[in-house]
Amino acid sequence: MANFQEKKDLITRNLQEVLGDEKLTEILKQRDLKIYWGTATTGRPHVAYFVPMSKIADFLKAGCEVTILFADLHAYLDNMKAPWELLALRTEYYEAAIKAMLTSIGVPLEKLKFVRGTEYQLSKEYTLDVYRMSSVITEHDAKKAGAEVVKQVEHPLLSGLLYPGLQALDEEYLKVDAQFGGVDQRKIFVLAEKYLPQLGYTKRVHLMNPMVPGLTGGKMSASEEDSKIDLLDNPANVKKKLKKAFCEPGNITDNGVLSFTKHVIFPLMKVDEKFVINRAEEHGGNVKFENFGDLEAAFAKQEIHPGDLKATVEKIINKLLAPIQEIFKDPKLQELAKKAYPPPSKNKANTTAGNDEIVPSRLDIRVGRIVEVSQHPDADALYVEKIDLGEDEPRTVVSGLVNFVPIEEMQNRDVVVLCNLKPAKMRGIESKGMVLCSSVDEPKQVEPLLPPKDSKPGDRIVVEGYETGEADDVLNPKKKVWEKLQVDLKTSDNLIAVWQGNKLVSKVNGHPVTTNSMKNAPIK
Repeated sequence: MANFQEKKDLITRNLQEVLGDEKLTEILKQRDLKIYWGTATTGRPHVAYFVPMSKIADFLKAGCEVTILFADLHAYLDNMKAPWELLALRTEYYEAAIKAMLTSIGVPLEKLKFVRGTEYQLSKEYTLDVYRMSSVITEHDAKKAGAEVVKQVEHPLLSGLLYPGLQALDEEYLKVDAQFGGVDQRKIFVLAEKYLPQLGYTKRVHLMNPMVPGLTGGKMSASEEDSKIDLLDNPANVKKKLKKAFCEPGNITDNGVLSFTKHVIFPLMKVDEKFVINRAEEHGGNVKFENFGDLEAAFAKQEIHPGDLKATVEKIINKLLAPIQEIFKDPKLQELAKKAYPPPSKNKANTTAGNDEIVPSRLDIRVGRIVEVSQHPDADALYVEKIDLGEDEPRTVVSGLVNFVPIEEMQNRDVVVLCNLKPAKMRGIESKGMVLCSSVDEPKQVEPLLPPKDSKPGDRIVVEGYETGEADDVLNPKKKVWEKLQVDLKTSDNLIAVWQGNKLVSKVNGHPVTTNSMKNAPIK
């Protein structure tokens, strides 16, 4: 492909944004582009990984030199989600899975380079550059840059602030012209453009994919079981998950099935290939599409039924997964998959208060009803609440909700309360619990969690998979049990409270704890 414009069109098609367009053109007029894509080796890769893989196929067709970075050090620093031993296994799994995916879509592996972050990120030179970077970057810029990709907590760890700077340095140490990622990485890319030149390094081009909706309508997530199709899911599971997939008639703006078709299926189609929807004659017969725009327009006009679209996508997904699953029949890879992602043990036995294992069954979370509420006499932002928690007497709880919930909406409100924190005095009034809320910092928003449907005061709230055992009488503040568990508490894309992807539910009826409107927000 000699024409640089053809190469550029292929490199940039379906992207949401390009930072450094002029530089991209300048490089392509002289030579082929060197580009890298990085992935932190944490959650198990799923079918959404075909979105970046199809772009990597585009880059290779355009003659680019492509490096795939397995960001094991970044994964470790992201709130230490996994120990080194597990990360080593997961990095092996990622390499096997991504090679299998690229093989499935016909990408020759000899044109690619695979690099582990720890191969160079622990070197003397890189370490000195980390110190140099830390001497110029501000805490504000580091926190802002990681806002979309590093777990946000009230008191961020220094490792999370380092993360964006490390990713910026990767561009220099991998000797590339451009970095590719999702648009959720934009703030990190902007930070790299600002700070790399301050260290005497070149500003790179940044290529950004849109965030593709998952099958449930929000971001496709490894922690949302119904939102993703695993690479090793059998056809029956693919059918079951696609059946649940959000695909509203005529809706083309928040449609995971349609987005997957746009960003994976059409880019991977051969020149003379067509997207064929098979239908019975009484429903209009078979229909073929040469480009996504025509399919999208037909779906918007409701000329294509969601069930027919799903049936076609189901066949194509199974066709994509079949070669991967054939590769993973290798007993060594099956063993690797089990070790890297051991299945969660259901009904995990609870630890006693004297045990140091940090599991959510140690939390005493209950449904409560506010029976009395007043403004704190010495603090404008605090309410003093009497909450019925199924005990002999209501408990006094102090909450900083004055600026977020009017007092009349607090009276007789049902809430979710953490009951076994050590009592603490708040401006002279002892608080014996915490009303759990979904909360984000910029702009500051707080919403009390909504108790499960048909629940009553005193009903215990548990995390699925951790239902058995007794909670600690009082959480030991020195052990920071709550703080360590809280970093994995959040709301999901479909407004359900989760801990590491497992739902918070009523122990009485199994209904979930929810939030009114805040998706992917920390719970605190």
